[in-house]
Amino acid sequence: MHGQSLAPKQKSKAGMVFRVTSGNFLEQFDFFLFGFYAAQIAAAFFPSTNEFASLMMTFAVFGAGFLMRPLGAIILGAYIDDVGRRKGLIVTLAIMASGTLLIVLVPGYSSIGLWAPALVLLGRLLQGFSAGAEMGGVSVYLAEMATPGRKGFFASWQSASQQVAIVVAAALGYGLNSWLAPAELMQWGWRVPFAVGCLIIPFIFLLRRSLQETEEFSTRKQRPTMKAVFATLYSNAAIVILGMLMVAMTTTAFYMITVYAPTFGKTVLQLSTGDALIVTLLVGVSNFFWLPIGGALSDRVGRKPLLAAMSLLTLITAYPALSFLAQAPSFAHMLEVLLWFSFLYGIYNGAMIPALTEIMPVEVRVAGFSLAYSLATAIFGGFTPAVSTWLIHVSADKAAPAYWMMFAALCAFTATLVLYRRLATRTPVAA
Repeated sequence: MHGQSLAPKQKSKAGMVFRVTSGNFLEQFDFFLFGFYAAQIAAAFFPSTNEFASLMMTFAVFGAGFLMRPLGAIILGAYIDDVGRRKGLIVTLAIMASGTLLIVLVPGYSSIGLWAPALVLLGRLLQGFSAGAEMGGVSVYLAEMATPGRKGFFASWQSASQQVAIVVAAALGYGLNSWLAPAELMQWGWRVPFAVGCLIIPFIFLLRRSLQETEEFSTRKQRPTMKAVFATLYSNAAIVILGMLMVAMTTTAFYMITVYAPTFGKTVLQLSTGDALIVTLLVGVSNFFWLPIGGALSDRVGRKPLLAAMSLLTLITAYPALSFLAQAPSFAHMLEVLLWFSFLYGIYNGAMIPALTEIMPVEVRVAGFSLAYSLATAIFGGFTPAVSTWLIHVSADKAAPAYWMMFAALCAFTATLVLYRRLATRTPVAA
C-alpha cells in the first residue's frame, strides 16, 4: 500500500491531468454535439410542420439527459467514493460511450417511426447518467492530486478540458458546413462528429486505464459503503442545496454561450451558420484562457470574493449586453457579448470548482460534488436552450434569455454569501 500511495508522485502532474481530463473531453464532446446539431436532429427524429415545436421537442430531449444527472451523481458518485476514482471514471466512460454509439446508429424517423426518438432519448439518458458523476469524479481527482496551495489552478482543468471539446466540436461543425451541401448536412452530415467521438473511444479508454489512484484516496483508512454515502448526503442536504445554487450560474452561463449560442445566432439573430459556429469556437478558446486564471486567482485572493463579484456583475450586465446584441445583431456584436459572458463564466467557474470540492464532507466528496453540480445542471443549465427559446417566443424579446441568466446569477450570489457566512461562524450546515 505504501508503494502504491507513492505511485502518483512518480508520474508527472501534467501527464495525470491529461489522462483524467481526456475522458472528460470525450464525454463533453459527445454531450454537447446534441445541442450544436439541434436543428438537424429535430428534422431527423422529431419532424413537425411547426419549426418551434420540433426544436422544442429536441431541446426537451436534450434536457432530459440532464434529469438523469442527479441519479447518476448519487449512484455513480457513491460508487466512486467507495471503490476509488480510477475504477469509477472508467465505468462512467463506458456508459457515456454506449449512449453515444446509440445516437450515432439510430435510423431516422422516416425509417423506423417512433422508435427513432425513443432510442435517441435512451441514448441521451445514458449520457446524462454517466455525466452525472464524470465531472465530479474528475474535479475531485484533480483537487486531490494538486500541489499545496494550487488546488484552484489544478481543479480548473476539468472545465478547461470541456472548452477544448467545444472548440473541436465547433471546428468540425464549421468544416462540415463548408464542405457539405445543406441537404447532405441535414440528412447524414450531422452524424459525422458523433462518429468521430466514437472512433477515439478506444484511445481514451487506454488513457483512463493508465490512471493511478490519488494518494489521498489510497492512504485513506476508512472508506464509506454506498449506504453510508447516502446517509451522509442526506444529513448534509443543506450543503448540497447551497452548492447547487452556487453552480447555477456556471451551468446556465456555460450552456448559454456554448450549446445554445449556435442556435441563437442562426434562428434568432439570423446570422449565418458559419458565423455562429466561429463565435462558439472563439468563446471556447476564451473560456479555456480564463478558467485557469480564475482558478489561480482564487488560490491567491480566496474563492468567495471572485464568486460574489462575478455573479453580481452577471446580474447587472446580462440584460444590457443581450439587449445591445438583439438591437444590432452582427458577427462582431455577438462575439463581443459572448466574450464578455465568457470572462464572467471563466473567472467564476475557476473559483467555483475548487470551492465545491472544499465544502463537501471528505467521505462523500465525489457524490456530494456530483449531486450539487447535477441538480444545478438539471434545473438550470440543461434546460437553458429550451427556456431561452420559450422566453423569446412568449415575450417577443430577443434579449429575454438574459432573465434566466440573471436569475441564476442571483441564486449564486445569495448562496455564496450564505454558505461562506455559515462556514465562517462554523455553524453546522445540515438539513
